[in-house]
Amino acid sequence: MNRADDNKQLEDFSLVLGGPLYHLFVRAWMVNDTFGLVKRRMVAIALITWLPLLLLSLLPGESSRGAIKVPFLYDIDVHIRFLLALPLMLLAELVVHQRLRPLILQFGERGLVLPEAFQQFEAVVSSALRLRNSVVIEVLLIVLVFTGGHYLWSSQIALEADTWFLVLADGRHRFSPAGFWYAYVSIPVFQFMLLRWYFRIFIWARLLWQVSRMELHLVPTHPDRAGGLGFLEESIIAFIPFLLAQDVLLTGMMANRIFYGGATLLDFKQDIAAAVVFFLLLVLGPLCVFAPQLARSRRQGLLEYGALASRYVCEFDRKWLRGGAPQDEPLVGSGDIQALNDLAGSFEVVNGMRLFPFDKAIVLRIAVVTLLPVLPLALSMISLEVLVKRLIDVLL
Repeated sequence: MNRADDNKQLEDFSLVLGGPLYHLFVRAWMVNDTFGLVKRRMVAIALITWLPLLLLSLLPGESSRGAIKVPFLYDIDVHIRFLLALPLMLLAELVVHQRLRPLILQFGERGLVLPEAFQQFEAVVSSALRLRNSVVIEVLLIVLVFTGGHYLWSSQIALEADTWFLVLADGRHRFSPAGFWYAYVSIPVFQFMLLRWYFRIFIWARLLWQVSRMELHLVPTHPDRAGGLGFLEESIIAFIPFLLAQDVLLTGMMANRIFYGGATLLDFKQDIAAAVVFFLLLVLGPLCVFAPQLARSRRQGLLEYGALASRYVCEFDRKWLRGGAPQDEPLVGSGDIQALNDLAGSFEVVNGMRLFPFDKAIVLRIAVVTLLPVLPLALSMISLEVLVKRLIDVLL
């Protein structure tokens, strides 16, 4: 592959624009050149995963069974899974496609990758694209879904009562017609999309790790206080729709157990805390691989700018405090003082350089995002009327 092809790959880099499923969407006219038509993909997935469940659950004999504790229309988890979480994962594809593409080019445009290492950088990107396009990987994901995925799902069904998809008959649990579609079509589609997303995050993490093994040209006085890597914080924002998809999925599971299983929101406090930690690690972890280089750049910067500052302040001291200044050079208006102030500011930037290419604010934002979908469940512990009254009392 020649250099022009490599540059084209960098310009067209996308974490989601490839793979067998993507090409299937292309042939079905559900993707255009800009990865648009996301609403069309959402509707198509809902027609495959959710609508058949609704229709099959309304079949004569199925909708009239009085023993069902949780009818289809009352199953919060299934509606959230296929009408909210799955569309959010599809929306996340578009957001990640739009926001991550420019980030790869920044490594070259900011001079972070040295000219002699640029070919290695291009090879890293090419390797990521090959993984993204792998037919074998997606086939293995499908196999995993119908083996381990089905086993885990069937052994951890959230509700322990008869539902629209699983009932107790002759001492054994059996699937209803809607249950068969749910177990062998809807759930596998969801699990495949979910595993495919985690594989993409693995590709992104692997790419960043390989780039972090290269010798990057980090500038400790860069105003982003991350040596010039501050732009990578944008990748965290790009994954927010995917995090929301995971959050609402957890919320649906908890809602079913609260409303139909007798649980309370406090029973899930450890699950919620674990989810927050996991999601933080999921999106922040890949960026932490640059910590060694950032720490090394900060140490080197403190030494170099400290030595420069020492030379300058010594000369400043000799010139303006020890009588070394020319008689005709006034102190007022001298650029030496401004230069001294600028040097102090540069040293302060180096001293405040972060060890990670993100700040505390983004960590707090992600934590808040992961908690937002759970907040409506607080109404299961306190009525909306009482909650509004307390909020008014606090504000007034």
